[in-house]
Amino acid sequence: MSFEYVKTINSMVENMEKVIIGKREVIVMLLTSLLAEGHVLIEDVPGVGKTTLAKALAKTIACGFTRIQFTPDTLPSDITGLTVYNMKNGVFEFVKGSIMNNIILADEINRTSPKTQSSLLEAMQEHQVTVDGTTYPLKKPFLVMATQNPIDHMGTYNLPEAQMDRFMMKLSMGYPSYDDEIQLTKEYLAGDSLFDIKSVVTAEMIEEMQQQVKQVFVHPDLISYLMEIITKTRKTLKLSLGASPRATLMMLRASQAYAFIHGRDFVIPEDMIQLLPYVLPHRFLVSSESRTRNIKAPQILADIIKETVVPVLPEK
Repeated sequence: MSFEYVKTINSMVENMEKVIIGKREVIVMLLTSLLAEGHVLIEDVPGVGKTTLAKALAKTIACGFTRIQFTPDTLPSDITGLTVYNMKNGVFEFVKGSIMNNIILADEINRTSPKTQSSLLEAMQEHQVTVDGTTYPLKKPFLVMATQNPIDHMGTYNLPEAQMDRFMMKLSMGYPSYDDEIQLTKEYLAGDSLFDIKSVVTAEMIEEMQQQVKQVFVHPDLISYLMEIITKTRKTLKLSLGASPRATLMMLRASQAYAFIHGRDFVIPEDMIQLLPYVLPHRFLVSSESRTRNIKAPQILADIIKETVVPVLPEK
């Protein structure tokens, strides 16, 4: 693996840390999803920097950014676009929707109707939208970063399992530490530094790295290790719905991207162990008995990981 890639990735992380203080792990996971061509759901309380994170990523990459504020009256055509008749030219023309960009912030996605939520499915899975029988490819790179508020349930619609399964990771920003928030206040009083950060990478370079990620080696023993964990999520009585085959594939690609970010051309067990809590639990449905006993999905996964033997790989 080229040293230039590692240098570029480190510069991206450092650039975003100028405005996202004390959240290196969140930044690394977001970049992992980007390089793995996945999407991210962030569930957190208001005001912790979710929008700033998406804007910082778009500024770092020098690519397009669209913020979609979802409301109950948002229509699918607002997202995908629509065909209108141009009376001047006498022809039908396609008017692009807000999804036609590189970095999409789907803000408060659970506030819109299920019909509008479903308009994102084709875009997230196939990187295209179909309007009136015509298919339009989306820009590259393409990443949907959706947010939802875990404490405000008035006028919200829970995301269906099919849509949750299309998010590679579910992240949480969390409150900053005391020292980080002090630093944040100093940055704020000095001026909005978000507008000061410069692009350090082009969209074409991100596409190139996405292709390089696919060349990262995954040992067959690691695939077996992952499959053992996936199978246990499907068999345990603590869950009524375990991980899907899509989750398996996303875990493999995310592991490749995570290894790539850390300068390796091969995946190690620690990569998977680090990623599993971000990639799997949001896909689970906890059984009624587990809910009664207040057992959460992350705890169930942690128990499965603990009881699964980690393979010892031969040295490269």
